[in-house]
Amino acid sequence: MRHKVEYMVVLFDDQEKNVKLSLRQTEILEKLQSIVTDIASDRGESASVPTFHPEYGRYMLESTPGSPYTGSIHDLLSVEDDMRYRRHLARKYLKPNEIPFTMTSYPRMGVPGVFTEPYFDPADAISSHSLFLPEEITNPHARFPTLTANIRRRRGSKVAINLPIFIDKNTPRPFVDPTIPWQREIYPRRPRGEEWRGAHRSYLHGCDGLRDGLQLPATDVPVLQHHRGETALALTAASPLWRGYIADVDCRWDVVAGSVDDRTEEERGLKPLKESRFRIPKSRYGSVSLYISEHWMNRPAYNDIEAPHDEAIFERLRKHGIDSLLARHIAHLFIRDPIVIFSETVDQDDMTSNDHFENIQSTNWQTVRFKPPPINSSIGWRVEFRSMEVQMTDFENAAFAVFVVLLSRAILSFNLNLYVPISKVKINTSHAAAAHTE
Repeated sequence: MRHKVEYMVVLFDDQEKNVKLSLRQTEILEKLQSIVTDIASDRGESASVPTFHPEYGRYMLESTPGSPYTGSIHDLLSVEDDMRYRRHLARKYLKPNEIPFTMTSYPRMGVPGVFTEPYFDPADAISSHSLFLPEEITNPHARFPTLTANIRRRRGSKVAINLPIFIDKNTPRPFVDPTIPWQREIYPRRPRGEEWRGAHRSYLHGCDGLRDGLQLPATDVPVLQHHRGETALALTAASPLWRGYIADVDCRWDVVAGSVDDRTEEERGLKPLKESRFRIPKSRYGSVSLYISEHWMNRPAYNDIEAPHDEAIFERLRKHGIDSLLARHIAHLFIRDPIVIFSETVDQDDMTSNDHFENIQSTNWQTVRFKPPPINSSIGWRVEFRSMEVQMTDFENAAFAVFVVLLSRAILSFNLNLYVPISKVKINTSHAAAAHTE
C-alpha cells in the first residue's frame, strides 16, 4: 500500500484578516527536496524517507511515503504517524504564517479580489480563459498550462461546470451570480464570446484527494475491482463550498470531471459523428467503465454500459495473448487522444519504455485505476483507489487509508461476491457526487 496525500499551502494575513493561497510551490519543493536528501543521507536508507512532488496547482504539494506499507498490523498502525511526519517536514520550510492544509477544495478560490499571494489578474489567464482564476495559479511547468489549453482547444469551447447553489430564505430567486465580469472590455485578449460563454460556471484548477495504491499478487488483483469508489466518495465528501458560495452538493467529483472534459460536440452526442471516431459517454474523469476480472463471479451481463473501444487495438492485444476483458479495457482507454505530448518523447523504444501507454493511462482519471508493472521494475500489479476526498486531519486520512486496506483483505479472505451491474455503479457514483449538503 502506498497512500498519496495532497496539501494546499495557505497563508494567514492577520492584517487584512484574510487567508490566501500561497503560490510558492517551486521554492518550497526545492527546500523540501534538500532536507529529504539530507535525512536520507543521515539514515543511509532513502527508501524510508517521504518524498514530495509538484501538483497541478501552484499552491499544492503532493507527498508519498518513502516505501510501500505491507498489510501487517505494525505498518497499518504507523500510517497516521507517517502522515503527521510528512506534514511536519512540509512545515519546516514554510513561512510562520503558512500552513499545509488538507482540504478538498479552497472555499474562496476564484472570489473576486485577493485570494492568492502574490496577487495576479485573472484577465491574463491565457491557457484556461478563466473568468476567475489567473494563469499563475497553475504550476508553471509546461505540462500543466499546456494540458489546460489543449483540453479547451480540443473541446472547441471552454469547459462547462455547473453547481447548484444552496437555497435558503435569504437566497434571491432566480439566483444570478453578481461576481461574474460580464463586461467584455476587461478581457481584450480573448476571442469574442469566450468571456461570457459559460460564465455562470467556475473553472477549477485543482482539488485535493487521498489516494491509496494497493499492490497484491497478480491472481488477487482482479478481486479489487469489487472496490467500487462511490461508497468511499459519499463517506468522505468534504467540499460544499465553491468560490465563496455554499453549493447544494458536497463532493468535488463532478467539478473535476467537468474541468477535464475535452470531448468534442460530436463525442458528446450533440452532433452526428463526422470528424470524431466515437461517441464517448463521459469525461476522462469518471466512474469505472468495465469490470476486468476473469473470476467466475464476474458475469458478462455485469458489463452493461456503453464503453466504446478501439477495435484495432483490441484485436492486436488479443493476438498477443491478452484476455478479452483486459484487452477491451485498454482499447477503451485508447479511444481518447493524448492531451500533452513533448516532441522529445515521441520516438521511443516500446520494448524498453511504456511512456506512450502511461500518457494515455495517466489521463484517464477513474474511480479505480488498474496499473500494470513498470518496465524493469520490481513493482507488481497495482490497483489505485482514487475516489476519496482528503480530510482536514491526519487521523481521518489515516483512518480512511487503513479502511480501504482492511476492506480489501476482508473481500479476499471471505471471497465476497459484491458484484452489481456496472450501470448501477455509474448511477451510485452520480448519486454520491450529487449528495446534497445537509
